[in-house]
Amino acid sequence: SPFISQYLLLIFFDSIDMVFTYTAIRSPFPVTCYMGLDKFENEQLIRTGVASDVWFHVDSLSSAHVYVRLPLGYSWEDLADETVEDMCQLVKNNSIQGCKLASCRVVYTPWANLKKDLVGMDTGTVGFHDGKLRRLRRCDKNKDIVKRIEKSKKEVEWRYDDVKEKWVDDERAWKKGELKKKYQGDGDVQLFDAVEKQRHT
Repeated sequence: SPFISQYLLLIFFDSIDMVFTYTAIRSPFPVTCYMGLDKFENEQLIRTGVASDVWFHVDSLSSAHVYVRLPLGYSWEDLADETVEDMCQLVKNNSIQGCKLASCRVVYTPWANLKKDLVGMDTGTVGFHDGKLRRLRRCDKNKDIVKRIEKSKKEVEWRYDDVKEKWVDDERAWKKGELKKKYQGDGDVQLFDAVEKQRHT
């Protein structure tokens, strides 16, 4: 069946564990930009994304799925205009049709808004949980930006589940630290310790 076939493909391609990363994305804070090698890696990235990921794709055309991972504590609302522009230029350049156009539209949305049904959806394709929770941006070809970004391209090992698990652990530690700072600010560290003790019993 289509469901079993796609499920087996996911298991098989899980052993590849490679993505492209780009270190020349402009941003006022550290970000990680990454892209799957093909549609099968796209499936894994859809499956193992995290809450701080923002997904970019050329609207209505076939293209790479490109993600920017934000630091803990940031949301897609914090994306600088220069970061969005770089991401749009990158995803446009990695579209067979889009790269030939003088201009195209790019859609971007938080990873959590991506909707993937194993039944009835082709490999590497997605929908949206909330169509209003996405943005469209016109992207005019800019060879200088593309050249700068592509120079920083690297193929790196990316163990999907391990990478996600580490992010989840980091998020848990970050949230604990933020909560502790709040209690310290309120002058009630003992209450924080009591809450933590109860949470782990």
